[in-house]
Amino acid sequence: MTSMEMYAATDVGRRRKHNEDCVKITPSHGIAVLADGMGGYNAGEVASAMAIDIITEELKQNLLSMPTAAIDSATGFTGESILLRNAIRHSNDAIYQAARTKTECAGMGTTVLAAVFYADRVTAAHVGDSRMYRLRDNILSHVTEDHSLIHEQVRRGLVTAADARNSSIKNLVTRALGIEQGVDPDIVEDTVLPGDLYLLCSDGLTDVVADDQIQQTMTRHRNHLENLAAQLIHLANEAGGPDNISIILACAEAAPKRGFFSRLMGK
Repeated sequence: MTSMEMYAATDVGRRRKHNEDCVKITPSHGIAVLADGMGGYNAGEVASAMAIDIITEELKQNLLSMPTAAIDSATGFTGESILLRNAIRHSNDAIYQAARTKTECAGMGTTVLAAVFYADRVTAAHVGDSRMYRLRDNILSHVTEDHSLIHEQVRRGLVTAADARNSSIKNLVTRALGIEQGVDPDIVEDTVLPGDLYLLCSDGLTDVVADDQIQQTMTRHRNHLENLAAQLIHLANEAGGPDNISIILACAEAAPKRGFFSRLMGK
């Protein structure tokens, strides 16, 4: 069983008055969830907080009582992946209902990115353009693919990744929680190796900081997650800080001799 060190941080940035991002880690259960809210007034904050709370609580209630990494014959995914998918669906239903019935929440929604670490695996599930990376042997890889109009253009070769960061449509997502009834998150399962470092982040980082800068910063500061998170937030703010910036870091350590443990640092 691989043990995970986790750290989470969020920053309002330099141009926003409110932070509509929300992050939460539960190392004892291997859970990391990040949401980037949207909507008028404070509704974005409500949507992101709802997503974080519903997903985290549903995972906590069920993870430790289920068989570890058992394959679901109908889908080929692990039970943990199915549980995470269902938790995201339930959060979507709750946010959608609140947006329809509460005047102050009308039009609210949120992206979400959630990860569950278990055995020597991780399941990542996301809706929207919050992103997950993996640094392995100093090579940075994308675990998730953005649900956004600009990402579709990049994928088709219509624009470059550099041009995408300056595009007027870079913040238009094609999928989000709370916008319509029913949502299907993309699910990715990955094998975790000792030394792997995972980054979950909102587009407040990736819209203004290039992948090569992220890779170099992660490589340089990988041994101190709090410093690494601070450096990534600093890079985004130095680039103008146009949006809220949220970071979750999870690093796979060597397995302890007696069971599973996780260490929570910082916020």
